Amino acid sequence: MTTTTPKSKREKLLRQNLVNRFVHWTTALAIFLLILTGFGQMPLYNRYNVTKLPGAEWLGDYFITINLHYLAAVLLIFVVFYHIINAFIRKEFDIFPRRGDFKESYLIIKAMITKCKEPPCGKYLAEQRLAYFYIGFNVLLLIITGLIKMYKNLPGVELPYSLLFWTTMLHNIGTVLLILGIIGHLAAFIFKENRALLPGMFTGYIDRNYAEHRHVLWCKKPESKGQVPFFTDEEHHDREQSRNETGHPGC
Repeated sequence: MTTTTPKSKREKLLRQNLVNRFVHWTTALAIFLLILTGFGQMPLYNRYNVTKLPGAEWLGDYFITINLHYLAAVLLIFVVFYHIINAFIRKEFDIFPRRGDFKESYLIIKAMITKCKEPPCGKYLAEQRLAYFYIGFNVLLLIITGLIKMYKNLPGVELPYSLLFWTTMLHNIGTVLLILGIIGHLAAFIFKENRALLPGMFTGYIDRNYAEHRHVLWCKKPESKGQVPFFTDEEHHDREQSRNETGHPGC
């Protein structure tokens, strides 16, 4: 007797496992809290009457915002180390930047704008790897400078003024750059071609046809845990031939 896979299962591929989704959303929560409470210590919320909004009074309380800031910082440090250690243990480096990403990003963005054929991609697009590096670098910068800022508050600790000045400057610059990076990260979904990736960060799954069309190198490669290829070489050849006949011409 021949068994068939239900249609819903055949049309979906697991792109983001539970660990990846945990790291993503925990990092997002920690960064959101850090930015929210960090502005509260300037203090912007009292100055611009944000605290007069319903339920926003606590944003003007320095002790509440500073303690929540520290808690969010601990959460961020934990999830960053967890992510790095897990990546090396499982040897999952698909998201790490690699040589040629700038050129490939240019070609992908050009293809999205001009509707030309994109270069074959792996699990992550080149601009996703660059965005990961950009945001990750600023997160590490904020962690290092934040730890120095916390250390100076300990009893009996005295640090040089120049060190404190540059630590504060780098912390503030890193915050602005991180916010710009987040805006750019969200703006990527303005392009229709990227929107099919959104379900992967919520359910873990994305559309199979989309993956086979845009992440062909990933689909041809068996996953590290013994997962079989999503389609055979013969299927891949047929799909590529069909796509070349009906898709956009190359640039």
